[in-house]
Amino acid sequence: MAAPAPAPAPAPPASRKRAAAPDDEPTATGSTTPAAKRPRRYALASVDDYEQLDVVGEGASGVVIMARHRRTGNKVALKHLPHGARDFDAVRVEAACQHACTGHPNIVQIKDVVADPKSGDVFLVMEFVGGSLRDELPRARPEKQVRFMMRQLIGAAKKMHASHVIHRDIKPENILNSFGDLKVCDFGSATFVNPAGKPYEECLVGTLPYTSPEQLAGNHCYGPGVDMWALGCIMGELLTGAPLFGGDMRRRSCSPTCPPTWTTSSTSSSMMSCRSSRRRRARSSPGCWRSTQRRG
Repeated sequence: MAAPAPAPAPAPPASRKRAAAPDDEPTATGSTTPAAKRPRRYALASVDDYEQLDVVGEGASGVVIMARHRRTGNKVALKHLPHGARDFDAVRVEAACQHACTGHPNIVQIKDVVADPKSGDVFLVMEFVGGSLRDELPRARPEKQVRFMMRQLIGAAKKMHASHVIHRDIKPENILNSFGDLKVCDFGSATFVNPAGKPYEECLVGTLPYTSPEQLAGNHCYGPGVDMWALGCIMGELLTGAPLFGGDMRRRSCSPTCPPTWTTSSTSSSMMSCRSSRRRRARSSPGCWRSTQRRG
């Protein structure tokens, strides 16, 4: 007598995860359309998972809100990026640049990217730190304290540049202070480092008093040194209690028809007047000036 045939194996349970779309999609003519030409879709968690408490900051690219996770109770900072205010690719670059610098104690950590299912607004979820360094200025600090603060900021810049990221908008407003521990935040102007010789699309990025000379000159081939220039400006501001180059914090695009200008502070005005008076004295006595130059 023949043995009964074995029972068929049970079918695997249906997966609840939606299958990924194929890379190429057939068209009516039978050809395929590359996936790169189709807009990407991202499945983001909902901002409703967070209880929004209070607005703690506002910048050119968005509003920062203090919030609390409803399940864990952890306090976070939500950077609200209204739908349509920025291209989603720009938001993706900001999140990627900040995520590339994860793990450094002097850089604000990004935790997640969420969205409002009703409006489509995007939110960056970051660790909550506190007030910015701008809230504590103007106040001159002793050199020993400034050395301690600059070691932290230079360490953060070293991590960013080692991760091939240029911040491009380091300023007191984008440095948070948590009981003496400084943290660089707001990567809205950040970008990944271009290969040598490849220019950046924008030359004037960030805030004018902390912008490097090469950017002010309209040079699109700059590098991580623009962050170090900004840190030098901040160091001078910490030591003197006043901005080195003063003035207007408005952003401007680099355009020949709109040259960068700002009003100077009292410190920089006095420096400029001293230089002007020296030039006038030099022009009035050229022989003395030339002999002084030779002796120097």
